[in-house]
Formats: sequence, structure tokens, C-alpha cells
Amino acid sequence: MGHLNLPASKRNPRQWRLLDIVTAAFFGIVLLFFILLFTPLGDSMAASGRQTLLLSTASDPRQRQRLVTLVEAGQHLQPIEYCPAEAVDHMPCEDPRRNSQLSREMNFYRERHCPLPEETPLCLIPPPSGYKIPVPWPESLHKIWHANMPYNKIADRKGHQGWMKREGEYFTFPGGGTMFPGGAGQYIEKLSQYVPLNGGTLRTALDMGCGVASFGGTLLSQGILALSFAPRDSHKSQIQFALERGVPAFVAMLGTRRLPFPAFSFDLVHCSRCLIPFTGYNATYFIEVDRLLRPGGYLVISGPPVQWPKQDKEWADLQAVARALCYELIAVDGNTVIWKKPVGDSCLATQNEFGLELCDESDPPSDAWYYKLKKCVTRPSSAKGEYALGTIAKWPERLTKVPSRAIVMKNGLDVFEADARRWARRVAYYRDSLNLKLKSPAVRNVMDMNAFFGGFAAALASDPVWVMNVIPARKPLTLDVIYDRGLIGVYHDWCEPFSTYPRTYDFIHVSGIESLIKRPGSSKSRCSLVDLMVEMDRILRPEGKVLIRDSPEVLDKVARMAHAVRWSSSIHDKEPESHGREKILVATKSLWKMPSNSH
Repeated sequence: MGHLNLPASKRNPRQWRLLDIVTAAFFGIVLLFFILLFTPLGDSMAASGRQTLLLSTASDPRQRQRLVTLVEAGQHLQPIEYCPAEAVDHMPCEDPRRNSQLSREMNFYRERHCPLPEETPLCLIPPPSGYKIPVPWPESLHKIWHANMPYNKIADRKGHQGWMKREGEYFTFPGGGTMFPGGAGQYIEKLSQYVPLNGGTLRTALDMGCGVASFGGTLLSQGILALSFAPRDSHKSQIQFALERGVPAFVAMLGTRRLPFPAFSFDLVHCSRCLIPFTGYNATYFIEVDRLLRPGGYLVISGPPVQWPKQDKEWADLQAVARALCYELIAVDGNTVIWKKPVGDSCLATQNEFGLELCDESDPPSDAWYYKLKKCVTRPSSAKGEYALGTIAKWPERLTKVPSRAIVMKNGLDVFEADARRWARRVAYYRDSLNLKLKSPAVRNVMDMNAFFGGFAAALASDPVWVMNVIPARKPLTLDVIYDRGLIGVYHDWCEPFSTYPRTYDFIHVSGIESLIKRPGSSKSRCSLVDLMVEMDRILRPEGKVLIRDSPEVLDKVARMAHAVRWSSSIHDKEPESHGREKILVATKSLWKMPSNSH
């Protein structure tokens, strides 16, 4: 029997339903594809999915570890996801939401408190909306882009004191401060009547509670390198403003631990209304300042309690502590006091009203990584070598003269001189053969993650840059040599995030990256190279560069991970005069933007 060609209206209703369902499904898939690809809803749904995956890496350590393993193996083909938009200024170890639950005694809650890697999402910190490549040095000292840190609190509260002002697209910095509304220049001119700020006698300074670092920025013209610090506080971003201006700074709090510097590092310590209770807790904070101040160095305190209304007792106590430590009173000028620290072992009396005692000879004066504050006075004789002002060379001779604290190390003289030659040769190669424009106005804030004697920084001394020399806390503590050379730096453990805001360094240099995460004397890692590179990305500015020296095997791994953190990279031969198997990886961070619906 032949098939009948029935009209459409006479077809089986079941055939109709099946055909309709298939057709509708096909067109539905096509429509969904176009929605996802070309509409904001698609962006939003994709972003939501990415953020769900991202949060899962924080809440599920196993999921996070799987992602780390894939990135390490080069099998994670997509870049690591971006963090939520509200994380633009995230500092993992100075997170107010996390740290506000901690004790407020001695400001413990405002010190570093780092989450474990498995407690943090593995993601890349985004730039703020409207971010621009920073204003180059030296213009940046006087103005920065408002869009790069659109926080008006300081300008609104402190504008009348000359801290900073909003002017169109920029924040501008007239150079003022709470204790010097007429400008840091006038204030420094007043100090120079009492302190030898010219001529190279003073080189390293510590500015405590620095505001937007106009004091440190102005001192640069005197050849004095001031490292400014302040906590993450109600002003939100004072250290971030300082670094955007190109002034050396980092986030820290004088609380329950020593600051991360060796003993007798700073030629000048300055506090302008820093509100540190120097005489509280049996003068513990004054004692810490004394540990950091070089014998023969100067201590300047402006503001409360110096001749301040209703603070007679605090002012009397401050003078009493200085007398107990045999500090020479140079001047009291209005609300500013200037003391000079004695050279030689302290003349600390056995009996004094604060119960101060000298530390044991066995106390390590330069141990300062998570090291509890001591209630004893550090003996100058506890550190070997000559490092008092007057016994060390003036700047700039001090940069190249072998410091006494290097000579007392095993083979110190030979090691220092070989290191200086090596880095002069390497930096010349970076410039001439790798075409790294280290003298460019685009490069101002530089970090050396594994600095040893500061040879890399010394080779850049004639360039318009400053270098944060980082000494890994588990390696030989050579940071005192760096300060004796007139350079600056901090101790740090690279298995933890660094105490700075995102996007604060233009150029990051590291020699031996894998050694930063290895257990000393072992091939086992203490933490992940992926986490370290995500942290490097956090602190690197868009269009900033990274230079890594290590073995070919390590650099092959790093190159795979560079793709995951959205860097473009290339591997080069080392300079021909150097021995060993090292190669050099140079990477550039791109300026990427978050999709508009990723909040």
C-alpha cells in the first residue's frame, strides 16, 4: 500500500509536537548564545560564574590546590580570574575586616596578620575603574591621577593644612602637613639650624606616621633617603598616596613587635604628630626607636606632647626617658624637640624611674621579623663593627666603601667587592643588551626581592629611582650592611604577602626566585611559586616589568605561570662574563580592565 501525502493539517498531532520541540530548542539555543555573547546579561552571568568559582577556591582548599597544581604544570590554559572590584586596594595582611576582631592592646590588631594561602582566593587584583598609567617622576611628587586612588578623605579633612587638594583630574600636593602647614620646605629649613641635613653626614631617615610623605619627599633634594611608614588607618590610603608620588614608603605599625629593620640603621628618626606614645608601656616604643637609631644620630619629635597644652606630664616623661638614655638635647623650638643619641655604650643608670635596663649581650639586636618588642635597651657593643655617625663615610662615598659590618662577616671584604663588581656588570647588561630603560621617567619605585648586600640598588644609584631592598627573613641578615651603604630596605618572608598596597612598584627584580620559597638546606618548598607570582602581580603597576634570574628549569616554570598572571614574558641569556647556568626572564604586566558587570 503506498504512502498517503496528507495535508499538513491532517498530520499526526504527535509528529507536530516533536517537531515543535526540536525547532524551539534549536532557536532557543541560538538565542541564548547571542544573549551570552553580545549582551550585558551575558557578561553578568559569566562574571557571576567566575566569582562563584573564585569563591570556591577560598572556601575549598582542595579546589584551590587543584588550581595551583594546574597553573604550576602549565595546564591551566586561561589566565587566573580577577578578584571582585571591591578588592582593588586589598592588602591580605592588613585587612581591616579580618584584623578588627583581634586585641587592641598595644595596637596588636593594626599590625601584620596574614591569612594562610588556603584561606585566600587565588585571583588577580584589578585596577580601579578609570585607572591611568601613573604620572612620571618627578612630576608625580606634586600631582597624581585622582582616578588611580579616588579617595577624597585626606583632601577634605587636611586640605587646609596643605596635605593635598583635588584639582580637576589630579590630586596635588602643596607639601604641607599638620605640623608644617606652610610646607615641608620651611619646616626642614628650620630643622637644618640644629641638624646637619646638608653635606652627606645624614643619609638614611625613618619618618614615622608620615601622612602623605611630604617630609620624606622634600628631603630627597637634600640627598637624604627617608623611608616613611604608617598603618592602614582611617585616612585609608596615606602610604598609597606616598608611593604613587614616588616616595619610599610601606605599611607598618609600631605595636607589639620590632619594626622590620636591623639595629642602628637610621641616621635620623622623625615623628611629626605621629601620636606614638613613646613613654607608654615603660617607654617600650622609645626603646625601639633607640634600637633603630644609629649612635650619633638625631631624633626629631614635632607635635604632642612637646610643649603641648594639657600634656605637661607626658612631656616631662619624654624628657626623662631621653635623659635616662643620655641623649643630648640639641633644641626645643616651639612644639619641636631635637635630640642626639650618644656614641658608645649607653650610660644608662642602674636606677631610673622607668626601670630601664640594658639587654643581655646575647640578645640579637637585629632580629626583627615577628620579634616581640623588648623592654630593654640595645647595647651598641652588641653589634660588631663601626657604624656610628662620624665613623662611617659621608654620602656618596659611603655607597661604595666596604662597611665595617660586612668586613666582620666570613670573607666579608672579598665577598662585598666581588658582589659590587658583579652587579655593576649585570646592570650594564640589563641596559645595553636587554634594553631595559631603568633611567626612564616611567621607572621610579623599584624592588629587589633578594637584595643580599644591595649591589643591584648600588648599581642604580645614579638613576632617578629608589630601591626597596628586601632581605628574606630566613636568609643571612645582611640588611645592616645595606643601611651602612646609605640604602634602605626591610626584612620579609616571601611566603607571605608584602606590606604595601596594590600597584605600587614599577620594576621588580629577583635573583634566585625559587630560593625564596625553599626550606633552607632542602629541596622542599614552604609555599607555592604560583602564590608568590600572584603577589608580585598585586604589587606591580600595570605596564611595569619583572626581571627574574634563575636556572633554565625554574624559568621554564615561571614562564608557564607568567601566562596565568597575564604577563608577556621572554627568556634571555645571561651576561657573557657570568658563570653558572642562570638565564634571565623579563616580563611585562599588561593594563587590563575588568568587564563592566563584574561587581
